[in-house]
Amino acid sequence: MIAAIRNAKRIAFQGEPGAYANLAARQAVPHAAAIPKPTFEDAIAAARDGDTDLCIIPVENSLIGRIADIHHLLPDSGLHIVGEHFLPIRHQLMGLKDATLEDVTAVYSQAPALAQCRNLIRQRRLVAHNWYDTAGSAKHVAGLGDKSAAAIASTLAAEFYGLKILRADVEDEHHNATRFLIMSPRGERAANTGKVVTTLMFQVKNAPAALYKALGAFATNGINITKLESYQLGGSFNATRFYADIQGHPDNPAVGAALEELRFQTAKLDILGVYPAHPFREDMP
Repeated sequence: MIAAIRNAKRIAFQGEPGAYANLAARQAVPHAAAIPKPTFEDAIAAARDGDTDLCIIPVENSLIGRIADIHHLLPDSGLHIVGEHFLPIRHQLMGLKDATLEDVTAVYSQAPALAQCRNLIRQRRLVAHNWYDTAGSAKHVAGLGDKSAAAIASTLAAEFYGLKILRADVEDEHHNATRFLIMSPRGERAANTGKVVTTLMFQVKNAPAALYKALGAFATNGINITKLESYQLGGSFNATRFYADIQGHPDNPAVGAALEELRFQTAKLDILGVYPAHPFREDMP
């Protein structure tokens, strides 16, 4: 475990207490107090400014894809990726302590969670209300005091707000998982042992075959790219930035050679983190 994680006492997450990010923080850094923040920017600022030691940000979900716009949050954040955590998402339908499933006619949750529980909503003919946060919807239902209202959120949210789980694991797909990045102001890298992920961003030159030449750096050195996403910069259709995860450590000769060639072929290259691969990757299809 990287020292920045091992020694952390406080970790910021985005959302209300009981959010899935809160659950991820508890699992990933169980010895640190999880501190809620209203936005991703606030969570990042907390770690950057020293209010917390770390922050944990969701970046992608296996069903809906990209979550946080890390392309503009990370490069200028002053933070470094020191770890990753995969959280299986298990949605719970919850209501008041004296409510039953038959009482419920309306459900509150964040749009992605509602979208991931369409079968339940359709079968029960529930009126769905989009809320700003899953845990926030649980907080809202607890405050309503109405047996006909339910929320879709985590088991942790039910615990926080004193709600009863009316039906467990109501997600349509049980392979639903969210990947989180753990970030620190300390630019610490994992040791060159075991399985390591290197995350980087690069900007291609505005020239023919620029991306082909850039990616050739990995092909010629036998480096596996596990994630690649493109982003337009500043509304321009000419300047493109790419986010990439690759397998291996920069101190590995093949990875080092690929990064050296990539630096030559691109207009800008930033290594955002070098960190241990999470064991969940072994179970991914």
